[in-house]
Amino acid sequence: MCGIVGYIGEDEKKEILLEGLKELEYRGYDSAGIAVIDKEHLESFKAVGKLENLIRKTQDFKAPGFGVAIGHTRWATHGKPTELNAHPHLGKYSYVVHNGIIENYQELKKELINSGINFLSQTDTEVIVHLFEKYKEELNDNFEAFKKTIERIDGAYAILLITKDEPDTIFFAKNGSPLLIGFNDKNEVFFASSDTAIIGKANRVYYLEDGEFGYAKKDKVVLFDKDGNLKEINTKPLATDKLSAQKEGFRFFMEKEIYEQSNVVVDTMLGRVLDSEIVFDEIKEGFLDGIDAIKICACGTSYHSALASSYLFERIAKIRCDVEIASEFRYKEPLLSKDTLFITISQSGETADTLEALKMAKRAGLKSLTICNVDNSSIVRESDVALLTRAGIEKGVASTKAFATQTLLLWMFVLYLASKRGVISKEFLEEEIRHLRETPKALKVTDKLHSKIHRLSKRYLHGHGFFFIGRDIFYPLALEGALKLKEISYLHAEGYPAGEMKHGPIALADSELFTIALMPKTLLYEKIKSNVEELSARDATILAISPEPFELADDFIQTKYATHPMIEFFEMMVITQLLAMEVAIRLGNDVDMPRNLAKSVTVE
Repeated sequence: MCGIVGYIGEDEKKEILLEGLKELEYRGYDSAGIAVIDKEHLESFKAVGKLENLIRKTQDFKAPGFGVAIGHTRWATHGKPTELNAHPHLGKYSYVVHNGIIENYQELKKELINSGINFLSQTDTEVIVHLFEKYKEELNDNFEAFKKTIERIDGAYAILLITKDEPDTIFFAKNGSPLLIGFNDKNEVFFASSDTAIIGKANRVYYLEDGEFGYAKKDKVVLFDKDGNLKEINTKPLATDKLSAQKEGFRFFMEKEIYEQSNVVVDTMLGRVLDSEIVFDEIKEGFLDGIDAIKICACGTSYHSALASSYLFERIAKIRCDVEIASEFRYKEPLLSKDTLFITISQSGETADTLEALKMAKRAGLKSLTICNVDNSSIVRESDVALLTRAGIEKGVASTKAFATQTLLLWMFVLYLASKRGVISKEFLEEEIRHLRETPKALKVTDKLHSKIHRLSKRYLHGHGFFFIGRDIFYPLALEGALKLKEISYLHAEGYPAGEMKHGPIALADSELFTIALMPKTLLYEKIKSNVEELSARDATILAISPEPFELADDFIQTKYATHPMIEFFEMMVITQLLAMEVAIRLGNDVDMPRNLAKSVTVE
């Protein structure tokens, strides 16, 4: 998501920051800013939109000679993409940039406001700089104040802080968000959230581990581990290929994004999933009053996440939920009543059919909520409430982490709504929250799993088609698995409800029909087992994905988790994504840029 750069040295600091931020554009952002301390003079610039806007703002600014500088590209998570919300954030005499999410920022902000401190932004980040200056005044020591600040904040963060009170120093800390330190033979020090920002400037790098923090000056970097012990910095040579560095060693962006899912869902939950409740600051008190039905409109992958959530809305929240394909909804003369919450889902926030469906609902007087990955997009601006998925930019055209975060966020919203409606117990909610927190481990890709799928993929390069089958929430997952395979391998694939195969499609069954069977242990296992047995008896080739060994399977991928249907859902989702990717790679296709497709569908 957001990007960070930092610099200590003699060169023109503005240029180093802007060049570094330019290399981080691939991560996605909606505003950018820099701050420089040069001979105790502190200067900052911010701009909304593309980096060119910041470059124009700083064209007359020069910062030669020794100094320290920090820069940031922001992907909005708390607060709209405005100049006030852009980083760096200012206290009285210090600046901070931050990636990640401070979970307890509301509590800290309230404490700081009560002590007389005024806030300029809507962000969680601003509490960091105010806490630092508060402790500086109490302790009269900058580094001790920084340490105390880090001790107080919970959540994920990569932080760089500079202060006029110590103009030759950058304070840094890392927990859950990437941060590295670069070095070269001119005794310059660089900071960045990704290698690409400092390639060509540094030649050695140290990748900070979670919990590490410290401070850097021109002639030294002092590092502490998570327990506060001094730690030696062992650097590695820095890569020189920028595109390769963006992919972080993966062959394709899609592969990188599949692996990222375990981390990005943590960002989706941060500050929202508490010990015994789900919190959405974006939803004002009373917004859901009078709502007795849900209607969801979406396209493609977003439609599949909507369809999966419809089972949860009705099963858990006890509310009617209808799901519509946006391009069809627009022309069916739909009946819309004001007791219906109209939900739109879009990765880009610019999907033309979904946007027009939303406008129809608003004209009919419905309350609207969107689930989206891009703040300030058209659909977000048009909606009454927006819940951001926080997936970061997704460069692969075939969506992976956007689908994962949409589905997770919908599960969270179902629980939030069910709690507001009073249809679930406190004990049930706490149990669901426990399972929500298990999701990241279900999304982890192991070398053993990926190797097995790579080996299996060579058997699935021919035949006359694929059927992905599942029941209940695994039916929408079957649809999504088939879509992924179609998008990037160009092989024909269909997703189907397992119980419907005998109502016609089973006529296609033979050894050249590949059936990908999603067989969760926690949901209708015996039913789908019976459906798969029917296909096996007609000589279909079966790849079973299940925690339970299935003797009729020609190929079998054993899953680890059988504690909750949604945990099984996410683990099987990763397997279908990897299978589609490995088949496509073996066929020699460009996985990131499949033919005829666009990332954002802005035409009807």
